[in-house]
Amino acid sequence: MREVFQQELLEVQERLVEIAGLVAVSIANATTAFNESNVSLAEQVIADDDKIDERAIALAELAIDILARQNPVARDLRIVVSALRISASLERMGDMAEHIAQLARYRFPEKVVPKSLRPTFKELGELDVAIANKLTELLTTEDVRLAEEIRNDDDRIDELHLSVFDKVLGETWKGAAVDTVDSTLASRYHERFADHAVSIAKKVQYLATGDWVAPEV
Repeated sequence: MREVFQQELLEVQERLVEIAGLVAVSIANATTAFNESNVSLAEQVIADDDKIDERAIALAELAIDILARQNPVARDLRIVVSALRISASLERMGDMAEHIAQLARYRFPEKVVPKSLRPTFKELGELDVAIANKLTELLTTEDVRLAEEIRNDDDRIDELHLSVFDKVLGETWKGAAVDTVDSTLASRYHERFADHAVSIAKKVQYLATGDWVAPEV
């Protein structure tokens, strides 16, 4: 029975890695669609979000089944409960990627943001993609150094997010109302994507080390 239980825990980890990989592909495609006004790629991201949702639901069902049948304790219990929370965060990351893609589709054939903000969003997208790839590796290896890198990347995303608000609220801003709304929403989606990744990284770090990193106030 113990061997079966350990195999189930391994399956939980493998499924988390699979979902994280799908999210990484989704955000990469979404940011490309956003920056290049690629409507076909945007539609692919929107369609593929169902796969992420389905796998997150299946993982939740597996974790609940394990809790009911195996009655895990200590670290094993933390693994299963953390998997439930991590899969929920990954599903939300997939939603953020879908929202970014939806903006690209709605504004096609135009680009979503004015020219003055495009370098900022290019960097935001690159950072989100890097974070997603690091998160997949972190879930695979539990290398806590990656958790620190994800937090550092998130700090830069926060800076860029604030710079977007400064830009659209500044006296020199010449964008139309729709540009203001789209830029604000898009920046928020990029920032929330990274926030969910940081939340996951903290949970993985706790599982690996036993040390909880308190949220910043």
